[in-house]
Amino acid sequence: MAGVKKTTTKKSLFKAVFQNSTVAIAILDSKDRIVEVNPAACKLFGAGKKKLMGKSIEKFLKSSLDWQNPQERVETQLKEYQGELKTVEYSQVKDVSSQHNLLVLRDLTDFQRQTAAELDLYYQRVELFAEVTLKIRQSLQLHEILQTAVTEVQRILQADRVLIYQVFDNGTGMPIKEAVLPDFKPIIGIEFPEEVFPADYRQLYTKGRVRAITDVRAKNADVAECLIEFMDQWQIKSKLVVPILQNVQIDQGIKGDRLWGLLIAHQCQAIRDWTEFEQELMQQLADQIGIALLQSKLLANLEGLVAERTAKLRQEINVRTKAEVALRHSEEQLRLIANGLPVLIAYVDCHQHYRFNNQAYQTWLALDPEEICDRHLAEVHGDDEYQQISPYVAKALEGETVTYERDLALQDGCVHSLSVTYIPHIQQQNMIQGFFALTSDISDRKAIERMKDEFISVVSHELRTPLTSIHSSLKILATGKLGSLSSQGERMLKIADEQTERLVHLVNNVLDLQRIQSGKITMNKQACKARDLMVETVQAMKTFAQEQGIRLSFKPNEFVVWADRDYIIQTLTNLVSNAIKFSPSNSTVILSAAIDSQNNSDSKHQSISYITFAVQDRGQGIPQDRLETIFERFQQVDSSDSRKKGGTGLGLAICRQIVEGHGGQIWAESCFEQGSTFYFTLPEHKASNQQSINFS
Repeated sequence: MAGVKKTTTKKSLFKAVFQNSTVAIAILDSKDRIVEVNPAACKLFGAGKKKLMGKSIEKFLKSSLDWQNPQERVETQLKEYQGELKTVEYSQVKDVSSQHNLLVLRDLTDFQRQTAAELDLYYQRVELFAEVTLKIRQSLQLHEILQTAVTEVQRILQADRVLIYQVFDNGTGMPIKEAVLPDFKPIIGIEFPEEVFPADYRQLYTKGRVRAITDVRAKNADVAECLIEFMDQWQIKSKLVVPILQNVQIDQGIKGDRLWGLLIAHQCQAIRDWTEFEQELMQQLADQIGIALLQSKLLANLEGLVAERTAKLRQEINVRTKAEVALRHSEEQLRLIANGLPVLIAYVDCHQHYRFNNQAYQTWLALDPEEICDRHLAEVHGDDEYQQISPYVAKALEGETVTYERDLALQDGCVHSLSVTYIPHIQQQNMIQGFFALTSDISDRKAIERMKDEFISVVSHELRTPLTSIHSSLKILATGKLGSLSSQGERMLKIADEQTERLVHLVNNVLDLQRIQSGKITMNKQACKARDLMVETVQAMKTFAQEQGIRLSFKPNEFVVWADRDYIIQTLTNLVSNAIKFSPSNSTVILSAAIDSQNNSDSKHQSISYITFAVQDRGQGIPQDRLETIFERFQQVDSSDSRKKGGTGLGLAICRQIVEGHGGQIWAESCFEQGSTFYFTLPEHKASNQQSINFS
């Protein structure tokens, strides 16, 4: 009995839900025929229960039902009993009882109508907003933008008065733009005290508060009595207030909203209930005004920057114009100078085309500077001559300053000796744009050098014979075989012997230097151990060093150089001799050799390694301005050196010629009163590149 009662209760509950449900419910048999409907279904189908019984559901629905795959929330069209189409949403519940299924339907027609109305309202608001925004943005002048805003808002809302109220920093404010009907007093231009717009109100509006008051006198309007009396002066019955905010920088890196003012609509004829649409429209327009204010400020700043930049540009243009005039004047002067110089001056670009030639090209080579401009070097000079100069051109375009000498027949029909220098034109980022070519006639200098060399050679040879005789005679006198001399005579004889020996040494040095410079000697280069060269030099200079109280030292090494043994020993001997002469007693002269890391890291020397020899003394040092000139002929640090030390001023010049003849370099470094170090480099011998030598 309890089970029967429970079943009866469930049926009663189901029947109550079925009959009172607000959604339509239809019970269908296995062939989708209606066997039961609730009142909501009768309303949806537009017919009474009797008319619906036994009817197939497919007569009403535009989509068929698939009970093998029951669906939930399917939207379709339903044709009601009288033929009206409705949009419905249905869900299928299978096997609610034996051979019966349940179909639940919900009418979406009213919902769609409501949605469509809301969309219409939304589109209307968007259209109005776009229209007003377009009008606002048609001007870049702030006062025009603000006036357009109040005029358009007043037109759209049909309000009696619309105004823009600007809030000042001291709390006071003033309506600066207004659109008002003729029947009501204007408020524009009247400054209101802080009491009209207290600080707590300003704080609320800064946070974005929108205030819509239907009746300013109503108790729920929460308007102070003093403000009501104030508003009565302007016949204000309803008002809508929206803040105009500006996004500004409050602190370093932090931005926030600042209350610039208020957009206010007044209704004066009667009270007015402001719709949500009107409030949103006012808020969106207030946002646009805030953007317009920001843009106006940016525009003002931009105009200031443009004015400032324009003034600077005018000044720069004036300066540039003056500079261009000065540059043209300088170029003209430079051209006159270049054309007046007795040398060939040209500029060649990176493609080996002439870009400038001075007038000397016409005088010397019968080449018109204008005709050869933009032409290739090979086209101007011919293939044979171009083949001769092209290696030097290639080096210049690689960034290397090149100087070489050549003989060339000029327009006068004579062959002249020319010195040619190519100076690379290097711009930013080491980009080589071309090179400057300077060619000078050195025929006269060459002739003078030949005359000088011949004179030195003749004089030296003519001096050598009598000097040898004099020197020999003095040696014989010194032996005493021709009689004894007084002590004063011996002193005079010693002086004569020393000076004669000095003259012989000078003549020999002059002849050596002349032979090296003229190329009359051939260097017999071979593999030489650097250690052996230094040992032999130390042995040769040992006695002289002991006489001067100087110690000689060298650092052992295993380097092998490719050099002429005798000439390198002569170079080392000259350098060690100078070091001994200029070092104080009880000091040490050091010989050493090392890998030349600077030359070996240079890309130009990748195929050749160099060894650097060094001779270090502890003398008085050499002034910085004399470190270059001491390698020239007859140059000494002090003119008294030749008298005190017995030098000729040719030793270092000979050393330089010997080292450069080996493809090396020679230089000196010095610190005052700390001594000097003389360096020279020689190519390292490599067994893979040269014939192997057995040193055993």
